[in-house]
Formats: sequence, structure tokens, C-alpha cells
Amino acid sequence: MLTIIAAVAENNALGKNNDLIWRLPADLKRFKKVTLGHHVIMGRKTFESLGKPLPNRTTIIISRNKDYQVEGCIIVNSLEKAIMAAKEDANPYILGGGEIYRQALDHADILDLTVVHHSFEDADTFFPPIDFKKWKEISREDFKADETHDFDYSFVTYKKK
Repeated sequence: MLTIIAAVAENNALGKNNDLIWRLPADLKRFKKVTLGHHVIMGRKTFESLGKPLPNRTTIIISRNKDYQVEGCIIVNSLEKAIMAAKEDANPYILGGGEIYRQALDHADILDLTVVHHSFEDADTFFPPIDFKKWKEISREDFKADETHDFDYSFVTYKKK
């Protein structure tokens, strides 16, 4: 099973300048909980925005640069090779960025989304359009903005039909 995990605004915005546009501590806590112990697959720019391998996860970085090296990480040059490198994990996670998500949509079994109920017009990176005829919503938790969360948000999981 391959899972795409992402925080996505209502207009599919993901971020700006290689960073998130919003801060949702509950999303980060949930992200850590569900990905812990798994292989996480991401593009080079996403990895560099994190700055280091995520603790207690096997980090697989996709880069076209044949000389790219990061201690403690697996480097591959395609999504297909990344999926192969994660084959011992029953549920690896795709962490982005936008182009990796686009490539992964056809391969993924699960979409694990945090939907931020706001549109960010100044974003420069977007999640690809989702054909909801191919996906069935299997769970949803809705939350209101509060003192630590600037926007309403929902944790929504979809399974490929």
C-alpha cells in the first residue's frame, strides 16, 4: 500500500518558497504519528526544506542529480525506483513536493490529506487536481480554528476505488 500524505489548501496550494504557508501544530503532530517507523519518499527540494532526515523513518530522496548525496538517506532518480527502495515497508508515504505528488497519484492507494479550509493565492506550489471519481472518502475529522490553529481544517482519508 502506498500513501500520499499532504496538507492542502482549498485551492490545492501546498506552499510558497519551499515552505508551508500555514502553521497547524495538530497536523504536524499527526504527520509524525502516522509516518513514524515508515519509509518516506520526497523530492530533493522537499528534503532540503526539512533540512535533515526525519527521525525514526527511512528517508528516500528523488533527485535527477547523480552526484547528490545525503548521509543516512537513500537517493534515487525516479519515483519508481523510490517505490522499489521502499518495498520492505508495507505502507511507505509520499511527502511531496508538487511534482512528486503529481507522479505518485496514479501509484497511490491512499490519500491522507489535511485540508486547510482557506485559499492561498500567493502560493507557488500546488497539489495536482484530484479526480474524485477515482477516490472514496473513508474517514474525516473536522476542526475549527483556535488559539494555535489559524484556519479551520480537516483530516480526510481517501481510498482508491
